[in-house]
Amino acid sequence: MAEAGPLRRAVLVRLLPVLWTIALGLWGLSRQDSVWRDEAATWQVARRSTAEIWHMLGNVDVVHGCYYLLMHVLFDCFGPSTTTLRLPSVLATGIAAACVAAIGHRLAGVWAGLAGGMAFGLLPAVQFYLQEGRPYAVVAAGAGISTLLLVTALQGRARTLCWTAYGSTVLLMGLLNWLSLVICSAHLATLLWTRAGREVWTRWATASAAATACVLPLILFSRGQSAQVSWIPPLSWHMLIGPAVLLAIGGVGALLDRPRAGRLSVAAVGLPLLAVPQIGLIALSLIQPLFLDRYVLYSMLGLALLIGTAVGSAVQAVGLRLPGASKRILPVVVVAATVALLPQSLAKRSPASRVDDVLAIASDMRRMKGTGSAVLFVPSARRDTKSVSPDAFAGLRDIALVESPERSGTLKGVEASPDHIRTAMLAQRRILLVTDATQVAKPVTAERDEMKSAVLKEYFTPVTDEQVRGRRVTVYQRLATAH
Repeated sequence: MAEAGPLRRAVLVRLLPVLWTIALGLWGLSRQDSVWRDEAATWQVARRSTAEIWHMLGNVDVVHGCYYLLMHVLFDCFGPSTTTLRLPSVLATGIAAACVAAIGHRLAGVWAGLAGGMAFGLLPAVQFYLQEGRPYAVVAAGAGISTLLLVTALQGRARTLCWTAYGSTVLLMGLLNWLSLVICSAHLATLLWTRAGREVWTRWATASAAATACVLPLILFSRGQSAQVSWIPPLSWHMLIGPAVLLAIGGVGALLDRPRAGRLSVAAVGLPLLAVPQIGLIALSLIQPLFLDRYVLYSMLGLALLIGTAVGSAVQAVGLRLPGASKRILPVVVVAATVALLPQSLAKRSPASRVDDVLAIASDMRRMKGTGSAVLFVPSARRDTKSVSPDAFAGLRDIALVESPERSGTLKGVEASPDHIRTAMLAQRRILLVTDATQVAKPVTAERDEMKSAVLKEYFTPVTDEQVRGRRVTVYQRLATAH
């Protein structure tokens, strides 16, 4: 690559990681035609009309509103499928990898940039969300773009358009997930580290403040829907093991970059990008439990930058002694890392990598349903199977439902009172129950669900039971002696 011209070299450094990352994303993209519960939320909302989406956002999931509208447009244009659902995440991860490569190239040379860009798509956390029909990879692409724009500004090449693009990108990140605004703190740390000039400080503060101000109404409104994240467990010591390991790896990579205060370097950009979002999320979780790695997936950009620097340093060291051998280091490292991570890569592309599969149980429903059958869902959130595959439930009466998810502006619809559901159940001869498989089921606590289980146990007997990929369908027949 040393013989290539500067422009060609720059293009190759960015293009190769993009192609590599997209190839990783397209590999096993359908996950054997499986869709799990989080993706099912995207799927069912994207198929609604724009008016129905707006109605829903007033009640639930407003934090993902922009992403749902984006997916609605894509579903309208290309039709609902696992490819349409996940391809935006694949392409976004490719963009993020290109940004890592560009930053590494500018700050530490060709090999550091290329290694960092190639490493990004291989990171286990990135491989998981690379094929996920949720907004986290798109947020990571925004983090890569905004960080590249910040580096451009710190190198003295920024114009007004650059800062406008920076503020717009941070704004879009915040609209996709307002927790991503923590990246402003990471960029603040980089400015402090590099002792940025007054003009850079002024423009950065203006752009960041404007973006945050625009997202603030969304933040305040979404606080009224905080019950959605009430299931996240409180922060515990074992949750800190992963971030601690990542920060240790990042620290080693930063040391290899020989960090010095006042110098723009990979360490000055990558270490804050890795550490600050992790630490910031931990701090927020002390106030309200929010610690989920997907909320700070974009911090993996910093880890990839630091890994790229470590590999680039190795290439340079070998090149001083064995000039001909230096070019073979990166291919060897990529092959070795790919082979070492192959078990994890295969596992993440398997339906078993997620807690359940909404589509698999829909196939069982088509086979098991019978004329005159009714259907129940425990908990009611398992109605997502019906929302994603309504044809599988054709002919079945949803006897607990009084208002559909679309009409009620919710994800799971509105169910009748326990007494009404009990009366409707006792009027049936045959009921299909859709619930969680035994190995992932949680104790039933809601009054309606307790009542459903009690009536089935007292007045019905199970005659058929199927469990597949985290979901369960049981056919109940009315006892002959029941009245």
